[in-house]
Amino acid sequence: MPYRAPIDAYMRLLRDVVGYDSVARTERFAEANSETVAAVLGEAGKLCEDVLSPLQRNGDLDPARLENGVVRTSKGYAEGYRALAEGGWIATSAPEEFGGMGLPLTVTTCINDMMGAACLSIQLNPLMTQGQIDALEHHASDALKALYLPKLISGEWAGTMNLTEPQAGSDVGALSSKAVPNGDGTYAISGQKIYISWGDNDFTQNVCHLVLARLPDGVPGTKGISLFLVPKLIPDENGNPGVANDLKVVSLEHKMGLHGSPTCVMQYDGAKGWLVGEPHDGMRAMFTMMNNARLGVGVQGVSVAEGALQHALAYAQERKQGRSPEGTIIGHADVRRMLATMKAETFAARAIALSLAVAIDMGNASGDAEWVSRAALLTPIAKAFGTETGIKVANLGVQVHGGMGFIEETGAAQYLRDVRVTAIYEGTNGIQAMDLVGRKMMDGGEAIFALLDEIETGAEAARGTIPDLAEPVWQAAESLRETTEALVARDMGDRFGGAVPYLMGFARVLGAHFHLRAAMAAPDSADARLAAFYIQRLLPEHAGLLVEARSDTAALADILTDDLVA
Repeated sequence: MPYRAPIDAYMRLLRDVVGYDSVARTERFAEANSETVAAVLGEAGKLCEDVLSPLQRNGDLDPARLENGVVRTSKGYAEGYRALAEGGWIATSAPEEFGGMGLPLTVTTCINDMMGAACLSIQLNPLMTQGQIDALEHHASDALKALYLPKLISGEWAGTMNLTEPQAGSDVGALSSKAVPNGDGTYAISGQKIYISWGDNDFTQNVCHLVLARLPDGVPGTKGISLFLVPKLIPDENGNPGVANDLKVVSLEHKMGLHGSPTCVMQYDGAKGWLVGEPHDGMRAMFTMMNNARLGVGVQGVSVAEGALQHALAYAQERKQGRSPEGTIIGHADVRRMLATMKAETFAARAIALSLAVAIDMGNASGDAEWVSRAALLTPIAKAFGTETGIKVANLGVQVHGGMGFIEETGAAQYLRDVRVTAIYEGTNGIQAMDLVGRKMMDGGEAIFALLDEIETGAEAARGTIPDLAEPVWQAAESLRETTEALVARDMGDRFGGAVPYLMGFARVLGAHFHLRAAMAAPDSADARLAAFYIQRLLPEHAGLLVEARSDTAALADILTDDLVA
């Protein structure tokens, strides 16, 4: 089933729900008004529909492979990537001085959403490059910026991030990769990295790796880690790809999904690299890329949810089974329930992601500490809820298809297989939840309470128009406030057992807040009916989640390993 870009849905969200007008009013983004954004999204949407969408099944059925040390990509991927690069779609928010469009991240987030819905495997390539551009822009030397940023932005070169090692996954500080000074300002990088998305390809001139490694005087743990830029081909004196560096792809992982995206085991044997940022400060620089990628991965979940929804809806409108007013299964109450859930959840997750992008844009444009705090707060929620939504909606999409959902030829199962990893990479969702109740509460909950104040103010304003929807949202925000106060009063370690239900309960309330905004903007619209469905049927889940978040940690701590084994 061909993908259709939901341009109108994006424009309504930007106009009525996530406050994009505040971004367009800033001096930095004044040219990115609604007319410009609509035109940009329209062009990007056409590319996603016409060029990327046909590649969705290709990557699954014709996976990337390693032949004599060379990564061969799926049929049509080279042409698809070339269309992205030639259209300037690789890095639309990159700085104009290096060849980017300088658009707000909010706009790029919509573009990434469409690209991922059309073909997630290929979208992961520019997503990695965007993160590397962000890290280099903020932390690299002027010389590195001048050489690498124009090539990455144009799509001539691609970027990756290299964190994970066989013995060092989420515990990055346990890495063993080494960096030894060469005496000429460069470093010899040695070690093995695993799970490297798009570690190589056969359609860009060069692949540039950001690699975490430890200098000889680096202390154990994350404080002793440095970051290095290690290209596949070392640029010559003219900045063109030259001799091959001492690195290679050892193997490609055989994965559950995302078959079109080569996930590489990378080996570095004294490869030449350049320091990014200060020595032993690599994690700070890498976190710039990781936070960019966490929004991006949350949006990947939304992307798959959109693709799975469109796929399931088309099937339900055609499949005849039993008796219904419409003559197809979409007329059956439970099928309609599943489809409405898919659409309502996708809306909520997309609104959360776009509100994060708006906060990042406002922080960048204004330097206002409140916007910076809002962006930091929303990052783990957008990543975790977006990816969990993708998994849930893709799973429902299989169910809507019934038996045919279990049959690969329909393509319904691919969405579920492709999206499953998003809850794992770029920081597992459990880690996101721990970050929310840990670092994000170090201010005593100030940023959270400021957001809750906005939610309650919005609900109070809606009471005169749609009281049946406004009151449950206000009450839910109060419950979230009470739970937050209870968690803030605990020691940090005691919060972790309830971290995941707290994050999911938080997201439930946020989703209701954004649905309520959409309903207020157009009380008699499809958005308002969808909001009623979400608030009446899905929002009540927050109560049980918050009860679990507040529950006594002893019940979890008392579980013994032997209890689990038996």
